[in-house]
Amino acid sequence: MFSALRKYLLIPRLIRLSSAAPKDPRTAWDRYWGSVRSTGATGDVLWDSGSDHEMNGYLPKLAQLDPSLPIVDVGCGNGSFTRLLAEHFPLALGLDYSANAVERARMESADVPSTAFAVCDMTSPDAPGTVAKALADAGWTGDANVFIRGVLHVLDRNGRAALAANLLPVVGRRGGVFLAETNFRGTPVDYVSHLGATRKSIPAPLEWAIRGLPMPGHFGAAQRAKAFPTSDWNLVEDGATNIETRPLSNPSTPDVIPGYYAILRARQPN
Repeated sequence: MFSALRKYLLIPRLIRLSSAAPKDPRTAWDRYWGSVRSTGATGDVLWDSGSDHEMNGYLPKLAQLDPSLPIVDVGCGNGSFTRLLAEHFPLALGLDYSANAVERARMESADVPSTAFAVCDMTSPDAPGTVAKALADAGWTGDANVFIRGVLHVLDRNGRAALAANLLPVVGRRGGVFLAETNFRGTPVDYVSHLGATRKSIPAPLEWAIRGLPMPGHFGAAQRAKAFPTSDWNLVEDGATNIETRPLSNPSTPDVIPGYYAILRARQPN
């Protein structure tokens, strides 16, 4: 029993660390990406495993999307998934509302063909127009697929609904949405303990995220149903998946967070 309760001794330290995070999410994310020194398996970014293993698990599901359409990577960060998506679609457009993230993604993707990047807040009313312009600048018009990984679980309910509504004109009749989100069912203390935090030490990438970013939530079938209502969306498939982080407990193996995935298409009028 003592060992089960011992993790809660982390609470004062977590409160102290998280109190330094900017209250405005945009400021927090832009400051975070502006201070990133390195990415990949040995880098600063908690959710960048430096591996294509997670993506390879998604490929059979992504094969259900129209491969002739471009794909929009919402919340692309440093572009690690954008670059992998470009291997399977004619264009991968990475979007992030942090200008510093987009700058880093462009730098890391400079020698990767069929990638493009743009600053865009997908919860904003002007987001569909921004996406259309970015696609047009890259030589594409019309419908597109959408990839979302690890974005919805850090938004509130209103933000999730706004993002989902803004995707409707992006996907149109032919495109589809693939999303994968962390769905850890436990307290924030359970979450950080799962990733190796103890009262004595916290893995550096995890501590850095706690210091600088809003506390994440979880996103599963119930949250998806609210954000993507059946009046607008058809659920094609969903289920459990794994979200991989940068190696923390073992230097050669990514750590894993329980996750949820879904494939959706816009409901067409009769």
